[in-house]
Amino acid sequence: MGRATIIPANREAIFLPYQGRWITDNSRLKLMEKGRQIGLSWSTAYATVSRTSLTSARHDQWVSSRDDIQARLFLEDCKLWSGNLDLAARDMGEVALDPDGKHSAYVLRFANNKRIHSMSSNPDAQAGKRGGRVLDEFALHPDPRKLWSIAYPGITWGGSMEVISTHRGSHNFFNLLVREYREGGNPKKISLHRVTLDDALNDGFLFKLQQSLPDDDERQEMTEADYFDWVKSGCADEESFLQEYMCQPADDDTAFLEYDLIANCEYPAGFDWRTLEGRQLYAGIDIGRKKDLTVLWVVEKLGDVLYTRHVEALRNMSKPDQEKVLWPWIERCYRTSIDATGLGIGWADDAQKKFGTYAVEPVTFSAKVKEALAYPVRSRMEDRTLRIPYDKYIRADLRSVTKQVTASGNIRFTAERTPDGHADHFWALALAIEAASGASGPTGAGTAGGDQERQTKLEQFRGGLINQNIFGNLSRFLRN
Repeated sequence: MGRATIIPANREAIFLPYQGRWITDNSRLKLMEKGRQIGLSWSTAYATVSRTSLTSARHDQWVSSRDDIQARLFLEDCKLWSGNLDLAARDMGEVALDPDGKHSAYVLRFANNKRIHSMSSNPDAQAGKRGGRVLDEFALHPDPRKLWSIAYPGITWGGSMEVISTHRGSHNFFNLLVREYREGGNPKKISLHRVTLDDALNDGFLFKLQQSLPDDDERQEMTEADYFDWVKSGCADEESFLQEYMCQPADDDTAFLEYDLIANCEYPAGFDWRTLEGRQLYAGIDIGRKKDLTVLWVVEKLGDVLYTRHVEALRNMSKPDQEKVLWPWIERCYRTSIDATGLGIGWADDAQKKFGTYAVEPVTFSAKVKEALAYPVRSRMEDRTLRIPYDKYIRADLRSVTKQVTASGNIRFTAERTPDGHADHFWALALAIEAASGASGPTGAGTAGGDQERQTKLEQFRGGLINQNIFGNLSRFLRN
C-alpha cells in the first residue's frame, strides 16, 4: 500500500525522527519552525500529556492556540493520547479562569490533580498562571511579542516554554526570535528545531501518511517528489508555499502590506462574516474580462469599522453575465466605486445610467489615483478599522502589491500577473474603502455631508422622487 520510497528504520514506531527529537528535548525554552500539517501539534500533545500525568509532576500546562477551534482540537489530541496511554484523565469542559469569566480554557484533569488548560489566543489569559507553556502557531497570534512577554514569567518557578509555528512574514516576532538565535548569539538560550516539508519527507512522512489514508486516496500513488509537487501546486503562490511549508518567511520589506497587518484584520477561521447587521453597504468593483478577474468587494460600515460582507471573483464571463451578478449588489449598496479604466469605461457608463451618477463613482486608475487608493487600505489595517476574510488566495493577492519608487521619485504600485489575477482583490477592496470614505476621494467624485443625509437622498433617488437630471446637479453641487 502506497508508493513512498523512504521508509523509516522502525516501521512500527509511533513517531518519526523529527517528532522524536522534539518530544525528548527537555530544554527550558524550545522553538520549532515548521512546515504545515507534518504532525508537530499532535506530537506536542503527546509530550504535554506525558509530563503532566506523571505522579511526580509539579506543574499544570497552559496551551495557547491560534483560535478557539484550535484550542479544542489540541485538547482532543490530549484526550486521545491519555486514552491510548491508559491514563486516568477527566475532561472538565470549558472552565472560567477568572471570576468575571472574561477568560476561559478547555481543561483536562489527571489523577494527580494536574491539568492541561487549552486556551485561544488572548495573551492576557496567560497572566498570573504558573506552569509549563505551549504556544502553538505562535506567529499567527494577533501579537506574538505580547504573548511571549506575558507567558514567559509563568515558568519562573519551573516548567518549560515550547513555541511552535510556521512563519508569517519577516517582521513577525517569531522570525525575530529565529534570527536572534542564528545571527545574535542566542542570548535567550533557545533550543531551535526546524522541519520543512522536505525534511519531513526525508524522515518518512509520506510512508506514515499513506498508512493512515484510504486505499483509494490519490496520494497512495504518489512518491515523495509527487507529493511535494502536489502540495506546492495547491498553494496560493510561490511565496505562500515557501513560507507555509519550507520555513522561509515572506519578505515584508518588498510587499506593501506586511503579513501581520493583513492577519490582524482577518476574521477568525470558520467565522460567518457574511451576515449583515445594518444598511450601510458600500462596494468596490475592479473590472477584468479575460486576463484579469472582475472582483466585487462589499463592506458594511458600523461605526468606524468596515466589515467585509461579500467578495466575489468573476472569470471569463461575458459582460451581460457579469452584470447579472454585479447589478443587484450595486442596487443594494449606498455607493459603489467602479474601475473605469480601459475596458471599465463602458461598465462605469452603463452603471451610472442605470443607478445614477450619485450611486456609482467611476475611478480611472493612474499612478496618483492608485497611490490615493492604496494608502487608505494600509491605514485602516494599521488602525484595526477593517475586517477581511480569512482566505489564502485573498491574502496572497493583497501581498502581491509592491510599492516602487521610480528614478524620478514617483511612486508606483505594481503586482505580478498570475493565473489568479493581477491584485484584483486588492484594488476592489481599495475601491470599496473609497466608496465608504464619505468625502471627496482620489477622483474628486465623492461628496461632502453626513452619511444619513446622503442615504436619504439616495433612497429618494431610487424611489423616483428625484429625477436623474436634478440628482446629477445635486451631486455636482455637493462635490463643489
